[in-house]
Amino acid sequence: MSAFFATCPKGLEYLLRDELLALGAGEAHEALAGARFTGTLETAYRACLWSRLASRVLLPLAEFDAADEEALYAGVQSIDWSAHLAPHGTLAVDAHTALSKLTHSQFIAQRVKDAVVDQFRQREGARPGVDTEEPDVRLNLRLKRDRATLSLDLAGTPLHRRGWREQQGEAPLKENLAAAMLLRAQWPQVYAGGGALLDPMCGSGTLLIEGALMAADVAPGLRREYFGFLGWQQHDIALWRGLLDEARRRAEEGLRGLRAAFFGSDADPRMLQVAKRNAQGAGVAGFFTLEKHDVAHVAPPPGFTTGLVITNPPYGERLGERAQMPALYRALGDALRARFTGWRGAVLAGDAELGRALGLHADKRYALYNGALETVLLTFELSPRETAAREPRPLSAGAQMLKNRLEKTLRHQRKRLAREGILCWRAYDQDLPEYAAAIDVYGREGGDDTWLHVQEYRAPAEVPAEVARTRLREIVRVAGEVLEVPRERIALKTRERGKGGAKYGRLDQRGQFHEADEGGLTFLVNLTDYLDTGLFLDHRLVRAKLRDLARGQRFLNLFAYTATASVYAAAGGARDTTSVDLSGTYLEWASRNLARNGFTGAAHRLVQADAMTFLRGDRGHYGLIYVDPPTFSNSKRAEDFDVQRDHAVLLLACAAHLAQDGVIVFSNNYRRFKLDRTALEERFTIEDWSAASIPFDFARRADIHGCWLLRLHRAGASPWDSARIKR
Repeated sequence: MSAFFATCPKGLEYLLRDELLALGAGEAHEALAGARFTGTLETAYRACLWSRLASRVLLPLAEFDAADEEALYAGVQSIDWSAHLAPHGTLAVDAHTALSKLTHSQFIAQRVKDAVVDQFRQREGARPGVDTEEPDVRLNLRLKRDRATLSLDLAGTPLHRRGWREQQGEAPLKENLAAAMLLRAQWPQVYAGGGALLDPMCGSGTLLIEGALMAADVAPGLRREYFGFLGWQQHDIALWRGLLDEARRRAEEGLRGLRAAFFGSDADPRMLQVAKRNAQGAGVAGFFTLEKHDVAHVAPPPGFTTGLVITNPPYGERLGERAQMPALYRALGDALRARFTGWRGAVLAGDAELGRALGLHADKRYALYNGALETVLLTFELSPRETAAREPRPLSAGAQMLKNRLEKTLRHQRKRLAREGILCWRAYDQDLPEYAAAIDVYGREGGDDTWLHVQEYRAPAEVPAEVARTRLREIVRVAGEVLEVPRERIALKTRERGKGGAKYGRLDQRGQFHEADEGGLTFLVNLTDYLDTGLFLDHRLVRAKLRDLARGQRFLNLFAYTATASVYAAAGGARDTTSVDLSGTYLEWASRNLARNGFTGAAHRLVQADAMTFLRGDRGHYGLIYVDPPTFSNSKRAEDFDVQRDHAVLLLACAAHLAQDGVIVFSNNYRRFKLDRTALEERFTIEDWSAASIPFDFARRADIHGCWLLRLHRAGASPWDSARIKR
């Protein structure tokens, strides 16, 4: 048995002691910034490989008085260094001094190195070199009250460097401190109970990655390529390889059983990319969900009713930032109180004052050091008492009318919705003029994770702005109560007055997508970042029509947007689909929609191009073409387009690509649109399908879109007439 010393950040000593005992130490006792323990070489190797809390593992070689330079040199030379280092090996020395006559740590390190090198030169006629990065042997000398302890650093580099971190933020959380936070917050027990891990200010992802590796039983040192004992003369290679093989087997088994229970968000999209790359480096990215939004919008992830919310908010150390911090902590506390009943919480606060700004009652407080900065870790049981909602105010007379109207609509439509399997629909559309908004429901099979999308219409000019805002708040409240959707799953888009009249204010940029089910298919919707959500609810019947027409056909989708029409066509048995859109963002979204429904590979083509440019260059023929253009477009990357002015030219261009028995389904949302029958009837038989294409929940807005079915009415498609379609 040998004596060892494991170092750690202050505040982790008792946790480290318990960890070392669990790793097989014969004895372990806490000390300042570390723990002493006894064990075999295997115990020390296990500590290097498996300790989540230690910074270094030291093997003391000698202890001696070193009141001056000569005594220091003599004490180092008393050790037989050939037992530890090869003559042509490399070394590095770290030195620390306190309350001693020798006060310069760099000079102390130099003299230790000189003593080792001189011994080899005198005995072997050769001398070791110096490598400060990855030496064969790293020595650690601690001098306190003129008493020196010289140790071999078996870790070589700090053990918090796990080997997976590619990038970090401005104030990174060290991995061993993150592990301590997770242990203090009882993460292993939470995970064993089926809970999730959520970090609403995840930064570079340290807490999530450490939590995943802990849950999967992955040794924290498994990805490290360097340890301080690998070049040590007494290194037991067979023992070490056996420990590595065991750790690899445990990691493979643990990762096979790991649940996708790790959720992170951050307001900075750059940090989300860093977190993603770090998670990939750690081998756990597939178990993560990362989203862009601020802390006020954090909510429990779908499918989890319990878990641990843990985070390391900024402390406001920079000049001028401190004043902003209490509001951030209050927003975090409000979110935890409102939405996380039954969860645990843990926050590493910069100080006690910021901790109090959370407004939550901590069940435990732990002093931890983030580098040199003393912080406080607060842990919480988010019990019903902590999260109890205030008694709501009575509804105003107008809001009660709105509630009655919405309840009546739901009562009348519930059976039809269930009978037709409709989960995404419009529940309200300015039915009462005073409450000027549309309320759309985006649901899932099984009723889980339903979201509401509330979009404000322009209030009449005579309505004061404050009255309009009050009514909008009432809409949100009533919609949530009647449709049984919590506030955190209600997305709100508001208008503000500006030059040129009312317009939508600055939209959020959260990068937050939700799944919605329609027609037995699943689509991604984004309710906050864009004016449109990615699924046009008024086109529900149009998409169903495309599915009916698609069997055995080649399908072309122009102005494809998020390719919901292509998904329907593929589900209807289309031979292949081609989706054309100018936006790379929408095409990426389209790709995800297709993949979510199992439609991948060469049969489902995505093309980034202007529609007219594509038609001029493409030589394909299609049995079904869907054309749903915007009202107008003046994109610098496309030809100017106005649906009223240019639709005939566009549809005649499509005719050259339409199979003889094929169909063009043409729709648009321009409410004053007039189809140019004079220009089109020479080539097409035209069926106005507009009335039939309007779903029952949009009956109050029968002009919300128009839809026509166009078929070639003479044998053989005419050759391309470039003069005819020239602008």
